[in-house]
Formats: sequence, C-alpha cells, structure tokens
Amino acid sequence: MNDDILLYAHNIEKEFSGVKVLKKVNLEVRRGEVHALMGENGAGKSTLIKIIMGVYPKDGGEIYFQGKKVEINSRSDAQKLGLSVIYQELSLIPTLTVMQNILLGQEMGRFGFLDNKAMRKRTMDLMERFHLKLDLDAVAETLSIAQRQTVEILKALTVDAPLIVMDEPTASLSASESESLFEIIRNLREKGVGILYITHRLEEVYMLADRLTVLRDGVNAGMVEKKDINPADTIRMMIGKELKDTSDRFVMKKTDKPVKLSVKNLCRKGVFRDISFDVHQGEILGIGGLVGSGRTEVLRCIYGIDKYDSGEITFEGKKISCSVKKNIQNGFGLVPEDRRTQGFVPLLSIRKNIALTNYDQLKKHLGFIRLSKEGDMSRDAIKRLDIRPDNPDLLVGNLSGGNQQKVVVGKWLMRDLKVLMVDEPTAGIDVGVKEEIYNILEELAPKGVVVIVVSSDLQELIRVSHRILVFRKGTIFKEFDSGAVTQEDVLAAASGLTQEEEVANGE
Repeated sequence: MNDDILLYAHNIEKEFSGVKVLKKVNLEVRRGEVHALMGENGAGKSTLIKIIMGVYPKDGGEIYFQGKKVEINSRSDAQKLGLSVIYQELSLIPTLTVMQNILLGQEMGRFGFLDNKAMRKRTMDLMERFHLKLDLDAVAETLSIAQRQTVEILKALTVDAPLIVMDEPTASLSASESESLFEIIRNLREKGVGILYITHRLEEVYMLADRLTVLRDGVNAGMVEKKDINPADTIRMMIGKELKDTSDRFVMKKTDKPVKLSVKNLCRKGVFRDISFDVHQGEILGIGGLVGSGRTEVLRCIYGIDKYDSGEITFEGKKISCSVKKNIQNGFGLVPEDRRTQGFVPLLSIRKNIALTNYDQLKKHLGFIRLSKEGDMSRDAIKRLDIRPDNPDLLVGNLSGGNQQKVVVGKWLMRDLKVLMVDEPTAGIDVGVKEEIYNILEELAPKGVVVIVVSSDLQELIRVSHRILVFRKGTIFKEFDSGAVTQEDVLAAASGLTQEEEVANGE
C-alpha cells in the first residue's frame, strides 16, 4: 500500500434489519489531503463515518490506517488510532472555558492538583502552531459557532490526530465564519493532516477538495480527482443517470386561486434576508435547499416561535401575530423537523398527545376537560390516519417512527386547520408510511388549506409540491413554478448552479 495513504476502507458492508445500507464501499484518504465525501440523504455517508469512528461495527470489509490493518470496535479504538470527528452538532460543555474544553479528559496535574500553568502553555503552543486565536478563559456558551468549531478542532489536535472527519462543518456558519474555517483547513492540510470533509455544498468541494468520493444508495458512484471535478457531473453522480427517465419528472403547477399567506421582505440578522413569497389557497408549496439555508428558520418565524427583525407576514390580508398561541387559535399548525424532541411527548399516550394542541376545544365550563370528548378525538385521529396499534392509551414513545409522525400530524387535523407547515415530513420513515403521509398532505389542498413542506428529500419535494422555492444562504435562489422538474434541477439550484452554468458545463 502507498505510504501516502492514511486511511483505506475496503469493501465495507453494513446491514440494518435485513436492509443493506453499505455494499462493498471503498474510501481512501491521503496524508495532507482534503477528501470530500458526498451523496444524497440516505446514500450511506453517515453510516460509513460511524463505522470508521467505531460507533457501528462493520458487517464486512477491512480498514487500514497508516498502512496497518486495524479493528475499530469502539470510539476509544478510533481515538487511540488518532481518528477525530467534528459532528455538525458540536459536543462542547457550555459552562466550561475554552481551555477546559480543549483538554477535557487530558488534564495535566501534579500531586493530585490541576497544573493550570502547564495546561495553559500546552494550549497556547497548540494554537500558535496552527495559527489559531481564542480567549482561553472564555466560557464556551459565549462563543460564536465558528469559535466553537475552532475549539473542536483544537480538541482533535491535542492528540496529534493525523485524520479529522468534518461533518457538514459550515451548515450553521456565516460566510465570514466559513472562510475562517477554510483557512484552518488549509493550514491543517499544509501540516500533513488528512481531512475527510462531508458536505452537500458543491462550491466548498470545488474550492477545498483534492479529491471527492460520491456514494449513491450505499455503493460507490465514483471517485474524482480535483482537476476533473465538474458541477453538473457531480450532481449526476449523486442523483443517478436514471433521472433522465420522464417518470422522475414532476410538473409544477401555478394556481389562480386567491393568495392566503404572504411573506414580504422578511429578514432575521445572520439567518435569512429579503424573503418574499405568496402561498395560495389549497396550494402545497415546497421549500428546498441545503441544511443551514434558512428554510426551518423561516417556518419558525411564520409560526411565531422566533422573532424577525424586519418585514411582514400576513394571512388573508391581516398581519399575523408573533405568538404561537394566537396563531394556533387562528388555524396554524407546525410539524417540526425533530418530532421526538419537539413534536410529541414520548411518555404520554396517543390520546394525550392528540389532545395537546386541542384543549381549547375539549374544555367545558370552569376549565375542566371533557374526557369522553378527548377519547373520541383520539379515536377519530387513529381511524383517519390509520395509526397502529389502534389503542389510544399506548405511549407514543413506543410506536414506530411512522406512527409517531402520524400522531404529530393528527393532532392538527382535529382542528379547523388553515395553514399547515411540515418540516422534513418523512425523515426516518419507511416507504409505505411515506406514501400515507403524502396522501394526507394532498387531501388538505382541496379543502383550501395552505400547506408548506420543507424537505431535504428531493424526490419527496417534487412529488408533493405544486411549486418549489429553493433557499440558498438565507435567500430565495430559484423558484420552480411551471414545467417539468427533476431532482437534478433542484439539487443544482440548491448548490448555486444556474441553468447557464449547466449549459457551460456540457448540459
């Protein structure tokens, strides 16, 4: 094996519940190389990384690190080898200082006491070596996202990590913060550190990557050297040539029905700016874009969870309140991205979860709840959405992901619903239940309900939407409102690739 090869994962296989998610996948990272790992959601990227980092055991294949075959059966095995990972969800302890976080688990001491002087010197030497600047006494929760990621990188470097895995590192960063991170990455590359860079952002790949590997449906779709990286070709590799089939094209439809919900020049500093769009009666508006493009944050502002700095949101010509309670009373509903922590209470029954947003309808004189009506409402939801098992007293935390999502959607269908916003409607749900969720959304449109769907699943987005807005870096980059649209079209827009650029690249 070439001495320059730092990590070589060969013929890696992984199966969950009888479904193969990785099928003889290969990945190679050289010393001093930024290697991009790309693919759609569900392509197998996260599973491969978790195998390399010891989170999941592999079912087949071999891993070689620095020329030697290794067995990585736990996170500690990966750490001992010098494998470090920086996940999108940072793992700092908010109340500790920068220095304490960097040396967490590697504290230095004498005679049973911490040697703060030695720890400070070690951290300062490390920052100087990699040209990084941080206030060592600053508390982690006071830092910007970019500064927190710098702390994560320094944590990795304390163990002289020869390989650092970065998972969507710029998803929550501003442009200036991203550029600071890129400088750190370039510096690490010059020092001989290998970086495995997972991202959906094509422009970052073209700027940083020495090579890229694309996964699709759990197999290798291709490996490309820097000189051969091409936007249109990369998208085709990620999506697959079968998209040229007309069966994968969906036709967007404009409507002449009246505008119900209107968003004008909405701005939230550092998150999104100048967002303007209308949604018509009975229309399903899809919103696509990469993680961190502002999609979820706009929904939260419309619903009243978050405040915005300027602009206006109106429904039926009247400005809506920045109050969740009032918006619910006025017919607004939200199915959040993270259903388990934000959409339902796991230790409550189906009956109680359905009732959560409907107690204003269930209470009687003096505020007492009509339990018989609560039971009728839950049974109605169970029947309407085919929730299984059909026992209203079962804890929602014990249901399958698909049935949990049905409960989250069902509580809104028990109201006089006027606007339903759904963020990642079928994440972690099997194919059969996905179709049921789509049917539920499509049944709302003829009733005049305004439906807004945010989804990272491109096939889902074009499947359910009458019209699609693609967000990019906090603005609306493109709108698809007529004609045939493919996943390739939407991904190109989310990546900042215009039709003109596609043509220039040989489309």
